[in-house]
Amino acid sequence: MNKTLLLLIPVLTLLLSACQPSGSSEEHTEALLEIAERGDLTALNALLKPNTQVNVRDSCDWTPLMKAALQGHAPVVARLLDAGAAIDAQDNGGYTAMMLAASNNHAAIVATLLEHGAMIDHQEATKGWTALGWAAGKGHVETVELLLQQGADRTLKDFDGLTPAEHARAAGHETLAERLSPSGA
Repeated sequence: MNKTLLLLIPVLTLLLSACQPSGSSEEHTEALLEIAERGDLTALNALLKPNTQVNVRDSCDWTPLMKAALQGHAPVVARLLDAGAAIDAQDNGGYTAMMLAASNNHAAIVATLLEHGAMIDHQEATKGWTALGWAAGKGHVETVELLLQQGADRTLKDFDGLTPAEHARAAGHETLAERLSPSGA
């Protein structure tokens, strides 16, 4: 074996060890997704090391950020964003963390996502609903107000031609429907 090759072995070993987290890639993915869904900030901080891949996905293309946003785990959402989570990543249906947070009235998370530049009027691929449409249809006043204050388009129609106001009205949220109407104040 020549000297150059002998000198390269420790360097290559060091470089390769930085390519993956300890354990298998699949184990890392499962752990990160589970920790985010549970909202375990301590475990997340222990798992996240420099260059840790945070944009892993499950079989439905959900990311840890999506799972944390859906469950309302604001500190975990913030930590994942700080670690480089893709804020507008989409699952198989085009849903984003913003939509998942808005549909469950996690207004603080919606605010955090908006502060980090999340797309406010993105339409998912199955029905064409936006975060505002989801919040309106579920009667989430706080989230609707936040989205409107941040410039969400109240006139954007889904694939059936319905606006967020019409979704609110269909679900029996008449006061919210009035607020969402083009003349709403």
